Amino acid sequence: MAMKQSVFGKTTSGETVTRYEICNKNGMTIQLIDYGAILVSVLIPDGNGNMKDVVLGYDSVKEYEENPPHFGAVIGRGANRIEHGIFRLNGTVYQLGKNNNGNNLHSGPDLYEHRMWQVTGSAGQYVTFTLQSPAMDQGFPGNLEISVTYELTDENEVILHYTGIADDDTVVNMTNHSYFNLSGHDDPSIMDHMVWINAERFTPVKDEKAIPNGIIQPVKGTPMDFTETKEIAANMDIEFEQLKFTGGYDHNYVLNQYDKKVRPAAKVSSPKSGISMEVLTDTPGIQFYIGNFIKGPAGKGQIPYHPRQGLCLETQYFPNSVNEPAFESPVLKKGQNYDSTTIYRFRF
Repeated sequence: MAMKQSVFGKTTSGETVTRYEICNKNGMTIQLIDYGAILVSVLIPDGNGNMKDVVLGYDSVKEYEENPPHFGAVIGRGANRIEHGIFRLNGTVYQLGKNNNGNNLHSGPDLYEHRMWQVTGSAGQYVTFTLQSPAMDQGFPGNLEISVTYELTDENEVILHYTGIADDDTVVNMTNHSYFNLSGHDDPSIMDHMVWINAERFTPVKDEKAIPNGIIQPVKGTPMDFTETKEIAANMDIEFEQLKFTGGYDHNYVLNQYDKKVRPAAKVSSPKSGISMEVLTDTPGIQFYIGNFIKGPAGKGQIPYHPRQGLCLETQYFPNSVNEPAFESPVLKKGQNYDSTTIYRFRF
């Protein structure tokens, strides 16, 4: 196991961005940068021994400073959508920015992915990035110290471990926004990927703004059902209101067996490359998004990226859960430790 460091570039404000490259004994390699604590690449040898980069991304800091799809980014404090950007906590109403159809998405517009994170730990197989988020940062109460550790194991696992603590009650719902294409980032579509999701229920959305309606609904008998492995494209032509609202899959799934422990959440495989990826997590939900709205600028190697060229499996609390009493709460109490793990386990 080895780690290399190199200069990835400079931000527009002149800060040097460092790239961290970790390789395991099987030849699998991941690359990370301290700008946004971003996962830049996951390089895997396919069945023919050719290296495949299976995450979408960019070649320069400048592109990551824009990054409208959030490629590879750590998302916080609150992942996904909060309706009208408003929530109430301990009798106080907090107003967040509105950056998505009148709602708040991923705590924008002042995103964690556009900040320099400090490296607070590293060794042959892992890097820990830490961010100090002051009280009322993004509109959230409490001074928060949040860290994410990326570890690459010899079992071909990319382990993301989030930890944090705040000095006041606040909302913390962290995730990673990597887009995976197991045929390679330069392959034009993920619609032939085979998907299984460990969820018998999902949270339907109200309309095109993609805010859940507060109901938890069974997937059985609908195109939302991935309890049996199927091709992403299998049910895309079915007339189904939920898929019309979001232009394709972009929904939160209620993961089975939630007990705050790590367990299987999803599995994806590419028939072209033979590469598969399992997702394991301790979170109550997972957002399955098939990149319906991916558009420029061009990605790595100046490859033009198109809608549905990458998929996201974002492990998290449910969208708008801070406003839905029936959903698991994302509130982190003062002095309580935030601790969450997600694992991407690859087979090739």
